[in-house]
Amino acid sequence: MHFGEELEEQRLIELLRPGRGIDTLITADAYGAGGADELVGRVLEGVPRDDYCLVGAVGHDFYDGQRNGAKGFQRFTDATLRGADQYASYLRMATEKSLERCGVDNFDLLLLHNPDRVGYSSEVVWNAMAQLRDEGLTGQIGVAPGPANGFTLDIIDCFERFGEMIDWAMVILNPFEPWPSGLVLPAAEKYDVSLIARVVDFGGIFHGDVTPGHQFGESDHRCFRPGDWVEAGSAKLDQLRPIAERHGLTTLQLACQWTLAQPMVECVVPTLIQEMGPDARPVEEKRAELAALPSEILLTQEEIDLISKVGDNAGCMALKGASPVYDDVPVADAWPIDEQLAKLAARWEIDPDSQLRLLQA
Repeated sequence: MHFGEELEEQRLIELLRPGRGIDTLITADAYGAGGADELVGRVLEGVPRDDYCLVGAVGHDFYDGQRNGAKGFQRFTDATLRGADQYASYLRMATEKSLERCGVDNFDLLLLHNPDRVGYSSEVVWNAMAQLRDEGLTGQIGVAPGPANGFTLDIIDCFERFGEMIDWAMVILNPFEPWPSGLVLPAAEKYDVSLIARVVDFGGIFHGDVTPGHQFGESDHRCFRPGDWVEAGSAKLDQLRPIAERHGLTTLQLACQWTLAQPMVECVVPTLIQEMGPDARPVEEKRAELAALPSEILLTQEEIDLISKVGDNAGCMALKGASPVYDDVPVADAWPIDEQLAKLAARWEIDPDSQLRLLQA
């Protein structure tokens, strides 16, 4: 993503090494076409296996597929790559290779990474994921939608179809992005799916060193965020500082506390970024701040509700996945709302036209 400054490898290894209050490490095989896994392998050298939790993710086929720019490699379920009869063999191969690169025998959790419509709805796919768990290649399984925000009906559909199999899901959720993932929370509760919330720092705003006038690198992925998000986010953050100060929390810890207070959220994953410039905070300081997060929720319900009101972002962006405005042939990250998904939306009292589309210019 080219966020901030590139870190020297040994510094990065020390940042990622489990311990000092953080013992969970998340990787994905497609990142760097296996390069992230190999780095994880170096990070974990000499660390006892029982001392950390390792989360992996597979689903982008960088072995036989082609990369489509920022959208990444083709999903393994792409019909031009293979049929359903080969899904299980691909998932096994990708999982085994990822484990080999990481230098371990099993994941604690394996996520289906950025699935297309087939990935969300195929019984063959989820039976294959469950088989990997049954055979000990992973302790638990889950789904990681993305990379952009959305996929609301698809996540709920996946829970309805395979909730008895699925242990975890990863969603984008933070005080300034409660929408649309907030619509998924009731389904996660019903089907007892634990949630990992990513981007809890809201692009660095909650770290405190992304402020109005901040200079991003030319290739920094955050440049693709719409509008004056830094200015708007900073203004919202100023409204929340008194709450953080009241409880002796940093603004990042406040964001984590609000997010962990949401139903079924059991893990928060802010992005740790070494920003550019002489005034940027050391990324190690941000890690320590995350590690020092109080385990108990200090916020009152009134404060949680106020934060939700300040951060309300409903309708602020076009969403990926099943969409009321997409009427073309399905592609990897977009497809129309068919009759089955329309009925699902009604069951969960979701109005796609008012709740799943861009409403603000």
